Amino acid sequence: MENIKEQEVIAMPRIADKAPSFKAVTTQGPINFPEDYKGSWVILFSHPADFTPVCTSEFMTFAHMEKQFNEANCKLVGLSVDGLYSHIAWLRTIKEKIEYRGMKNVEVMFPLIEDITMEVAKKYGMIQPGESNTKAVRAVFFIDPNGIIRAIIYYPLSLGRNFDELYRALVAMQAADAFSIATPADWRPGDPVIVPPAGSCGVAKDRMEGTNNMKCYDWFFCTKEISKEDIEKAILKK
Repeated sequence: MENIKEQEVIAMPRIADKAPSFKAVTTQGPINFPEDYKGSWVILFSHPADFTPVCTSEFMTFAHMEKQFNEANCKLVGLSVDGLYSHIAWLRTIKEKIEYRGMKNVEVMFPLIEDITMEVAKKYGMIQPGESNTKAVRAVFFIDPNGIIRAIIYYPLSLGRNFDELYRALVAMQAADAFSIATPADWRPGDPVIVPPAGSCGVAKDRMEGTNNMKCYDWFFCTKEISKEDIEKAILKK
């Protein structure tokens, strides 16, 4: 019985799964997730605890970048296993007292979920017993406009997240959807993209002849140019 309970705690949804549904109280009022976010991308992320320094630096960075994420049709939703009043007091302290990398007077406007029962954290596998039985690890779930989990990143308690990479991953997935391409290592808008392997003989011939704006090094590795402007036009709100 003990082993079954432990498996339930560390179970987590997978890429391409439907995001588990839940209703919760947040610092911005009640939410019904992911139904309330249909039509938008969402980054659902957890942090270990309020009033901790690494988490504070992360929330200030997310708040500072919220407009940038929103312009890419992405909403932010945070979670820890603390209560609502702890959340409110912590966010007030951040705004009134904390300065980090030139950021100060930072007001967190996106919702922060109260999860004192750990119900949501357990649904998303955010409680990792080897790391902590009482705190959520730094999980990040990218959820698309149809409520499907597209990417998952996990960090240990001691490691703060790379926010440039979170934004890069979001934009890369959106570009892949918009242009039916893949993105290579370290890709950023304006860099060459990967053209997926051919599905027919005619397409294969085009690939090898370098037509359709493609540059092929072999049948399985072809790239093409998509301008940064075209990427931004496809994915950013104007």
